[in-house]
Amino acid sequence: MTATDPEILPPLSVVVPVCDEAGAVEALLRELLEVAGTHYALDVVVVDDGSRDGTDALVERLATEDGRVRLVRHPQRLGKSAALRTGMAAARSLWAASIDGDGENDPADLVAMARTIDPRVVGETGLVCGIRRRRTAGIGRLIASRIGNGARRLALRDDCPDTACGLKLIPRALFLSLPFFDSLHRFLPALVRRYGYGITNVSIDDRARLAGRSKYTNLGRAAVGIVDLFGVMWLLRRSSVAPPTSEPRT
Repeated sequence: MTATDPEILPPLSVVVPVCDEAGAVEALLRELLEVAGTHYALDVVVVDDGSRDGTDALVERLATEDGRVRLVRHPQRLGKSAALRTGMAAARSLWAASIDGDGENDPADLVAMARTIDPRVVGETGLVCGIRRRRTAGIGRLIASRIGNGARRLALRDDCPDTACGLKLIPRALFLSLPFFDSLHRFLPALVRRYGYGITNVSIDDRARLAGRSKYTNLGRAAVGIVDLFGVMWLLRRSSVAPPTSEPRT
C-alpha cells in the first residue's frame, strides 16, 4: 500500500453547492480530487441547486468517471444553506467540508484547514473557518462585507471575521443538529459556539471566479442579513443546549 491508498487515508466528505456553474465546476472538482484526494479518502457530494445551464450534466459525467463524486439535485433553487444541508445529509464521513463550486476557494487551503483537526474523531473543535485574505471582490462588495461582518461580530461575539467564506469544516452530525433557516451558513460560528464547541480560524487565499457571477447583490444581502441577525440573536437567547463532553467522540 502507498500513502494515498483509500484504505489508509483518513475519510473526509466535501459538500459542493452549485447553481449555474457550468463554466467552473468541472475544473474545480478535478482540482479538488487531485489536490485533496492525495491526503484524504474523499466523498464529494455536489448539490445542484436548480441549475439551468447544464451544470448537473457536467457533474454527472464526472461522477461516472470517478466514484468519489456524487450528484444530488434540487429541482428548483432553494439557496446555499438548503444545498449545504442536503449535502450534509447525503455525506458519509464523520467530518464534512464545504467549498464553493465557482473556483474562488483553493482546494489546497481546504487541505491545510483539515490538518487542524483529526477527521476520524470529534473533539473540542466543532468548526474550522476559512478567513479570506487579499479579497478579489470589487470595492463595493468589500465595503458591504466589512460592515456586515462588523455588525454581526459586535452583536453575536462569534469571534469570526469572515463567516461568508465558503471553505469550512464541521462534523456532519453537528451541522444537522443545528436549527435550519435560510442563510444558516453565515451564522455557523455563533451557533457552533452556542453548542459548546470551539472555533478555529485559518487564513486562506481568495481567487477570482473561474466563470459566472455572484448570486447575491449588496442590497439584497444587507436586507436579508439584518433580519437574519435579529433572528439569530433571538435564537441564541432562547436555546438551551447541553455542552459537549471533553472526551473525543468517534
